Amino acid sequence: EVVIDDSLLDEVCALVEYPRAFAGKFDDKFLSVPHEALISAMKSHQKYFHLVDSKGSLLPLFISVANIESSNLNVVIEGNERVIHPRLSDSEFFWNQDKAVRLDQRIDGLDKVLFMKSLGSMAQKAKRIEHLSSYIAELIGFDPKESSRAGLLCKSDLLSEMVGEFADLQGIMGGYYALNDGESKAVSIAIREHYQPRFAGDTLPSTNEGLVVAIADKLDTITGIYGVGQAPTGSKDPYALRRLALGLLRILLEAKIELNLKSLIKISLDLHLEGVDRGASDSIYKFMMERLKAYYKDVNIDSSVYEAVLAVNPDSPFDFHLRVEALNEFIQNADSKSLIESNKRIANILKDSTENHSELNSEMLVEDSEKNLYKATELLSKQLLDKQDYKTIMRSLLELKEAIDAFFDNVMVNTDDLKVREVRLALISRVRVLFLSVADISHLSS
Repeated sequence: EVVIDDSLLDEVCALVEYPRAFAGKFDDKFLSVPHEALISAMKSHQKYFHLVDSKGSLLPLFISVANIESSNLNVVIEGNERVIHPRLSDSEFFWNQDKAVRLDQRIDGLDKVLFMKSLGSMAQKAKRIEHLSSYIAELIGFDPKESSRAGLLCKSDLLSEMVGEFADLQGIMGGYYALNDGESKAVSIAIREHYQPRFAGDTLPSTNEGLVVAIADKLDTITGIYGVGQAPTGSKDPYALRRLALGLLRILLEAKIELNLKSLIKISLDLHLEGVDRGASDSIYKFMMERLKAYYKDVNIDSSVYEAVLAVNPDSPFDFHLRVEALNEFIQNADSKSLIESNKRIANILKDSTENHSELNSEMLVEDSEKNLYKATELLSKQLLDKQDYKTIMRSLLELKEAIDAFFDNVMVNTDDLKVREVRLALISRVRVLFLSVADISHLSS
């Protein structure tokens, strides 16, 4: 089965005018080298398409496209088979050379590799990732020892001969070298996958440790580069911070990881060198939440839903996501429109009041409509106490529709009687607090 890489196919199509595809083979002995290295050599140097068997394992075959109708195609095939041999020999040599030096022995060498001016070396970055990985793993109940080990070693393959030749193998080769060094499978997979997701639609890391190191690595890069004044501007984003932020948020949302992002940003900033602005925390958080807005736009969730949740300022992106899902379900209900408009009305009434409405003397309520609304809100408050299921909360709040409608139909809030006015303001303030436990749905008003 031929593996067709779309970008390679486009490139080959642009290179040839008189295409003639042909198959060739290479020596079986090269299959002892990691297959990704062989594939990179074939694709980048020779523009070959590789083949796999029914189980997805690499075969010692390739397909290329000649730019000529040859009278003797065998000569073309033999020539290509001769050319690929030294290319794959180089990969084999790099593999054998790299295995002679352990990943943990390369860490000191990373001191000579600059991550970025004012952010120190790659060795310093690796140690920051190690610290963050351990901290994050402990917070969410994953293995801190394996996570921190993977974090420390995840950049060591940058000094390998193989990655020096094939930059796209960063992380992948580190995973192979870790296994060769006797590191655990968890550490190996985490190193291999910590760059994921690399692009839109890419898969997330498949293990807990991989998820943790991916979060730590992306967060360290975002906070560092943003903290030295290199934030994206307009359409310019030379360090791909938007892509990194979206990748980090995808991990938190899709892997259902509950983390206080605001707190994590501050901790990450504190680990950087002195030249990094510790006061950039709020700006970085705002920048990342803007990427979340783009994420929801891609999945066709209305921006007003995002704004409604943003108004209550959740600390955790996953918690934010659960609120968005609940609100998205809520607006599908026919009764939601009336409740949204009532919330908008309540927000406008309370906006003009400077009093604190936390105290409510229920004996001051005289109209049946306000008594009924009070009873309904008290009952619902007790039912929803300590509940974190936002969908359940929003479904329950729909039950207040009749009581709220009747209240506004029959009761004048801003009455001339100051004491009655205060108690009614306190009552609608309680209604608003109930809704604000999920989002400010007044933002959904058309």
